Amino acid sequence: MVVARRLTGTNPGGPITTELRVNDRIRANEVRLVGPNGEQVGIVRLDDALRLAQESDLDLVEVAPTARPPVCRLMDYGKFKYEAAQKARESRRNQTHTIIKEMKLRPKIDQHDYDTKKGHVERFLKQGDKVKITIMFRGREQSRPELGFRLLQRLAADIEELGFIEASPRQDGRNMTMVVAPHKKKSEARVEAKEAKDRQMAERAAERDADAAYDKAQREASEQPVSAKKPRKRSENIDPDMEA
Repeated sequence: MVVARRLTGTNPGGPITTELRVNDRIRANEVRLVGPNGEQVGIVRLDDALRLAQESDLDLVEVAPTARPPVCRLMDYGKFKYEAAQKARESRRNQTHTIIKEMKLRPKIDQHDYDTKKGHVERFLKQGDKVKITIMFRGREQSRPELGFRLLQRLAADIEELGFIEASPRQDGRNMTMVVAPHKKKSEARVEAKEAKDRQMAERAAERDADAAYDKAQREASEQPVSAKKPRKRSENIDPDMEA
């Protein structure tokens, strides 16, 4: 026989709200009142607290509902919610997410491919991202793990100005992996990238202005009228018969 039990109280699967009780939604008979400037008023009846809020053209906000009695404060609730939303938005904007990029190499990689992949690793580190370096072994290469280890050590030495080894090389089946992390935080790398972009845009704008000024000067020079040549006067020292 199955006995069904009735759940009492709130629905455990329902949404959890963090909204503060304001004004008439407060249910306590007495509250510990805090003034708009943080001053302690003391324990007062709820009706008196609501009256003070109305006289001050403010809201009565229950800031500590679990206290006994609950703590309420006089404030402009609309302004409070707006400032809280602004702070949360700014916090999300400044939050950085760690991203791990991956670069795969072969133990017998040639110099050209090595330089190309090293350039990618350097670019990732400049952006403030971590990089997982994976050496892939095939066939008989699996019996020569020292080749992969030496290659990882070489790469780490080449990029030591931008990053450091966070996870030392280790064998993972047919692969050998190593994780390098940037010296600079992602937020710092983002600021530097923005400054470099601003400098580049300023330099391009200056070049465009210089080219425009040069073109304008060339146009003005070409539009100037050519002065007519003055007729040559007869020289008084020349014999008229010779000139004729």
